[in-house]
Amino acid sequence: MIELPVYNQSGQEVDKLSIDEKLLGGEVNASLLKQAVVMYHANLRQGTVATKGRGDVEGSTRKLYKQKHTGSARRGNIRTNVMKGGGMAFAKRPRDFRQSMPTRQRRLARNNAILAKIESKQIKILDQLSLPQPKTKEMVRVLAALKIDRSVLIAPARTDQSLVLSSRNLPRTSIKPALEINAYDILKAKTLLMTREAMETLLQASVKPSAPANV
Repeated sequence: MIELPVYNQSGQEVDKLSIDEKLLGGEVNASLLKQAVVMYHANLRQGTVATKGRGDVEGSTRKLYKQKHTGSARRGNIRTNVMKGGGMAFAKRPRDFRQSMPTRQRRLARNNAILAKIESKQIKILDQLSLPQPKTKEMVRVLAALKIDRSVLIAPARTDQSLVLSSRNLPRTSIKPALEINAYDILKAKTLLMTREAMETLLQASVKPSAPANV
């Protein structure tokens, strides 16, 4: 069992949370995490790049001059890539870079990413996260109290307008409901900030593999 300190919004430790590491995969599988990160990176690519090849540019297909006895290099038609205005040698075409992983692997990768944050002490657990009104300075105060000064992923059990509006203008700060975060979201941020309810929700989803989760 792993024991994590639970803090309040003033940065004071108020409780402990016991977590069974087996629910998070037992140990960190580095190759699985790499596969997940590569997949999410690939799925962010648009794949809409396109350049003109020699078959796409205008120009005659006539051979410019005879093959031999000119004392010059051999030339084909004017569309060749070595001529000004010719097509590109290996023209880029639109393509789909998307990759996929089975749902259970994506969930295990997410849980492994959380376990990696726990082992590296880059996770903070709050007893609750609520702001009376949407003010950026209130979120700044909470992060400062928890000594978070680098990139952070805020993952409460559910988001509301106050939390979203209070964090959206902060640099290197993102916020998502706990059941919507994935391995890439977790690993690209230096610190993972979760509420106790959010962590317990994820652990319950790990016990029941059929539970809905957008990972």
